[in-house]
Amino acid sequence: MTDTPEDPTQVDPALVDPTRLSIVSVLSSAQWAEFAFVRDTVGLSDSALSKQVSKLEDRGYVEVKRGHVGNRPRTWLNLSDAGRRALEGHLIALQNIVSASRRAGEQHTGAFPPPEQSRDSAPVSPVLAGRRAQRTVGDRVRRR
Repeated sequence: MTDTPEDPTQVDPALVDPTRLSIVSVLSSAQWAEFAFVRDTVGLSDSALSKQVSKLEDRGYVEVKRGHVGNRPRTWLNLSDAGRRALEGHLIALQNIVSASRRAGEQHTGAFPPPEQSRDSAPVSPVLAGRRAQRTVGDRVRRR
């Protein structure tokens, strides 16, 4: 278990990856989900899911049980208590980021273009003004 945030409400580096976030999200609502169910739900290949599960298992976020149903090998996955806490903290951190950004946006008074200035009357760079002046109606018709 490395790179675990000191504060449980900080963004967790292991869960920044959308694939791993999807895996722990699926596992958060199930107990001992079958590997194939998680694979199909998240939309990964066997090898890609296996690689991501290994990373989560190394951090202690996912528990893995291997066994057989009849003669067929099966793998089951479960979100550990540590994984559940990490997911909850990660989601709180993301919500805090969104809330802080919204508050900052609400406090921001400047806007471009200013409300009284329409897009058509906004200042144009000298380069664009020159290009617009060089075009004729015939140029526009030919390009279409």
